[in-house]
Amino acid sequence: MWVGPIYYIIFLPKLFPLFHVSNGMEVYARVAVDTKELIAEAVKRLLMQKKVKKLTVKDIVDECSITRQTFYYHFEDIPDLLKWVLERGTNRMIEETLTQGDAEKGLRCLFLLALNARPYVEHGLQTNYRDEIERMVEEQFFTFFLRVVEKRGLYAQCSHADLKLVMRYHSQAVLGLLKNWTEADSGDLDHIVHIVHQLVVGEISPRQ
Repeated sequence: MWVGPIYYIIFLPKLFPLFHVSNGMEVYARVAVDTKELIAEAVKRLLMQKKVKKLTVKDIVDECSITRQTFYYHFEDIPDLLKWVLERGTNRMIEETLTQGDAEKGLRCLFLLALNARPYVEHGLQTNYRDEIERMVEEQFFTFFLRVVEKRGLYAQCSHADLKLVMRYHSQAVLGLLKNWTEADSGDLDHIVHIVHQLVVGEISPRQ
């Protein structure tokens, strides 16, 4: 009996879990990530081009021409998909920010990446998953600040609990700026980044 490609995608990794390609990456892992990215791109099109207000699994699978079974094989539900998208975006922001050299350049990179993603987030907030997206964005922003600060060795004098509190404060402050960003702010980006950086590293004090 003939079986299609989906058979190999779903069942071969279970039958041969140690099968690898020559460069050491598992074939199935690559296929799984590609499928997830295909689904994520479909969601972006639905949000940005079709401007859907009620995001459903049916909309998504129709948009990227897959079955519901394929969707649920990769994601538990739509919030699980949104979480995956935001986590991937956060990891990429961290990687790119840390390649910028000094902390201020990294902070500028964060602002630019976040502003670039802002239209997608705003459209997402207009859907039936507003509350979930808002919560996830706050969580990922906090995760970004915490991981970058830890990697750069800042606030070494703080306990982990105190560091988390400080990062909650700074991540919410920057998120507030980005939520209310204006055209005038875009023209003053470098100055805003410089002031925020000074605040984060403690170079601005009310007593100065």
